Amino acid sequence: MPSRPTVSFELMPPRRPDAAPKFWETARRLVAARPDFVSVTYGAGGGDRDTARQVVSTLLAGTPVLPVAHLTCVGASREDVSAVVDEFLEAGVRSFLALRGDPPRDQPDWQPPAGGIHSAIELVALLREVEARRCAADPAAAVRGAARPLTVAVATFPDGNAQAGTTRAQEVHRLLEKQQAGASFAITQLFYEADSYTDFVAEARAAGVTIPILAGLIPTTEPHRLRRVEDLLGVRAPQHLLDALDAQPDPQAQYAYGTAYGVELAQRVLDAGAPGLHVYTFNKYRPALDLLEGVHLGGRTAAPTGASDVVHDLARRPLVPGIPTDVPAPA
Repeated sequence: MPSRPTVSFELMPPRRPDAAPKFWETARRLVAARPDFVSVTYGAGGGDRDTARQVVSTLLAGTPVLPVAHLTCVGASREDVSAVVDEFLEAGVRSFLALRGDPPRDQPDWQPPAGGIHSAIELVALLREVEARRCAADPAAAVRGAARPLTVAVATFPDGNAQAGTTRAQEVHRLLEKQQAGASFAITQLFYEADSYTDFVAEARAAGVTIPILAGLIPTTEPHRLRRVEDLLGVRAPQHLLDALDAQPDPQAQYAYGTAYGVELAQRVLDAGAPGLHVYTFNKYRPALDLLEGVHLGGRTAAPTGASDVVHDLARRPLVPGIPTDVPAPA
């Protein structure tokens, strides 16, 4: 009998001190859902490296949840990346998400530096090399490595990567190369149709990819967020979804419709065999937790603002406009 699918979240470190309290409240709420891991983003330019490391260290020291540190390599020398890896390993980090990162947007003629790490494939290999070097030089590190093996996750793009100009077939090939370099599992870029995930996984398996491929999802409750994601990542939400969200009479109805859409999408990929869901939270806990509740992977969560005296039992029946599912809040 298949085991319970994994649950994980992405968090973005606060960029300003005044944002820290809200960030940690979000982190607390998500940790309380007992996810299998929480990934912590790390900017390609390295500007929030220290904040990301502090967040990861706090999660390591103060929670039972496994933190996964994002690691990017674009624009950095091999020595710089190796030093960052050493810093995270010294802090106790044993799991990374290896990403190439995005080149500077304001430099159209930008070229990667000579001698740098130019791809996530090379970054995966470097992570394995740094770990091997540390274990060879220090017997204690070797014991710790045997007891807690280094885990390296990678990103993959089920509909191709619009920013890199790649097709699905090319992304399948890249994922195979990442696996061969030492990747442990993959997390997909967000998508809005179940076929994007299922067709990609089928092609990846046919090509020889055997590592688990988690389904990366974004809560579809805010049309302005979905449009912003398109600007940033080139992943376009279906027009019918945007139109339906825009047509809702108020924010609560919009939230309900978007949650129902996300629940249906999540359930379809789980039914198709996805080993787990990775939720891009954008540092908002309620949409992420309600999405998981809808597929029986979360707990009972507070209702949206304006209905604080009820909770929505999304696992019993997804909340959709016109169908009441409010039940009394537990004492």
